[in-house]
Amino acid sequence: MGLLRHCAIAGALLASATSSRAQVPKNVNAAMSGFDGYMERTMKDWDAPGLGIGIVVRDSLVWAKGYGYRDYGRKIPYTPTTTQPIASNSKLFTVMAAGMLVADGKLAWDEPIKRSVPNIRFFNDDLDREITLRDMLSHRTGVTRHDLMWYESPFTRKELWDRLRYLEPSAPIRTTFLYNNLMYTAVGYAIEERSGKTWERFVQERLLDPLQMAHTTLTIEDNIKSPEHAVAYSEKRDSTVLFKQPFYTAERAIAPAGAINSSVQDLSHWLIALMNAGRYHGAQVIPASAIQESLQPSLAMPNSGMQEFGWTELLNSAYGMGRWTASYRGHFFAYHGGDLPGFHSQVSTMPNDSIGVIVLVVGDHAQPLYNALTYEIYERLLGMSRTGWADRSNAIRLKNKAAATQSRATASAGRVLNTQPSHRIDDYLGEYEHPAYGVLTITRADTGLMFDMHGIKLPLSHFHYDRFDTPDDERYGKWSVVFRTSPLGEIDAAELSLDESAVTFTRRVPPALVAEATQRKYAGKYKAPSGATVNVLYRPGVGLVLPGSPDVELQPWRPQQFRLAKFPDAVISFDVKDGQVTAMRQRDPSGEFVFPRVKE
Repeated sequence: MGLLRHCAIAGALLASATSSRAQVPKNVNAAMSGFDGYMERTMKDWDAPGLGIGIVVRDSLVWAKGYGYRDYGRKIPYTPTTTQPIASNSKLFTVMAAGMLVADGKLAWDEPIKRSVPNIRFFNDDLDREITLRDMLSHRTGVTRHDLMWYESPFTRKELWDRLRYLEPSAPIRTTFLYNNLMYTAVGYAIEERSGKTWERFVQERLLDPLQMAHTTLTIEDNIKSPEHAVAYSEKRDSTVLFKQPFYTAERAIAPAGAINSSVQDLSHWLIALMNAGRYHGAQVIPASAIQESLQPSLAMPNSGMQEFGWTELLNSAYGMGRWTASYRGHFFAYHGGDLPGFHSQVSTMPNDSIGVIVLVVGDHAQPLYNALTYEIYERLLGMSRTGWADRSNAIRLKNKAAATQSRATASAGRVLNTQPSHRIDDYLGEYEHPAYGVLTITRADTGLMFDMHGIKLPLSHFHYDRFDTPDDERYGKWSVVFRTSPLGEIDAAELSLDESAVTFTRRVPPALVAEATQRKYAGKYKAPSGATVNVLYRPGVGLVLPGSPDVELQPWRPQQFRLAKFPDAVISFDVKDGQVTAMRQRDPSGEFVFPRVKE
């Protein structure tokens, strides 16, 4: 009942958006008087490299300026036509693209997506029967974010799609807001399945071209080619020194969740369509129904600002699809942030007031400015008393920065001194695999081990027992790897804390041991100590099995050695002499049994 009531309210607010014009400021320049001086102080207080701001009223970009530099190192000014990644503000483009297919009858918001896209698979049959397009786009599938599946990974969009089935939910469906970029990536792939066009081509042809967003691109490589692209500069963690950051270029697979690059100028066209029921320059580009559906709240969120700091300006936020909705000092407010290394954005509207605001920010340390400036601008435009968000947010930023510096100084707290690894250092080497996250490779380094996951390579040093840590890297942070030992005393797994949970990577079997040619030579008949004959069969696609009730699968482990999935303390091995298999051995805690091979 509560959800239906919230939906009805949102629908009523949206319906009134086209008729309520009383709050539109008559003179934006007058409302923004003194803003340049305010920005001069704010940029200095925040050590902000550069940013762009745009204001849309009704169907026009009425105010647009850049502050600071799009390239701090070369001192090139930021302008309204500077392009930069907008990150998760790409999500609403994916929502509207899906909404076009809903309007065409090729997708549906509220029926299981598997009906429209049969080859999608989630963790279990219950999720397959339940998860809808709206669930995926409103972050309420119960599956947490798993960002390190895609971050810096080599996986294609199709490979990420195929790995959804390994993501066990951490909450019941439709009960908890769990932000999930992978679900947007999957919707992008579903758009391809139902339209016959890639997400990129669909968005380009159906949204960017009709909206005349000529300088908006879908890859970092294309953005860098544009003449006015921004360059990322951020403060170093423990100082105020600005350093140039590399572009994050592994965004193609997760493009539907956050790969669009745009400018204040181009994004104004997008806001004009969103604020005018999908129309741009007289053409119906976006179905009005899709815009309305994107504003329907899916799950209510706590009023954390009020609970933590006593702030009451932003209340009753909820996630719709591709954007949040809330009340800002009594005004209906729809917004979304976007964050990638070095670049941050906020794109928002007050639909009932026919106002939209764009804030694009360079610099990770300046990220909170997109909220502070957005609120400041709406307060100016609507003639409200000013809250002073920039000062509020900066005080918190500086406290957090000092706390982080202090925390890094105590990173070794809890270390047990004078311990040794349980095995020789070479015993930890190898590849460890997780069906969703892929491969973690541990190799030798000069003085210890080397960590390599998705191309993130960092040295590992012994912390205590079987825990090894990387340095606290400025770009990638700190990683801890805890190695696990099997009942047989072998290092067989590595555990990492990823995406809000512990993830176990099991030792990967070398491909040569899984090869059919390797396994087939062990197939045959063997004589048990009782005199009975034991058959070992090779089955294509499965490997070696011991027929029985049920059959027992032999899992390759070491050269000439196999393990049993349900009996981790048992090993099946084969004796080989002069290239010929002579016997099979079964070793478990009770001892070892020998099965000579029967000549055929």
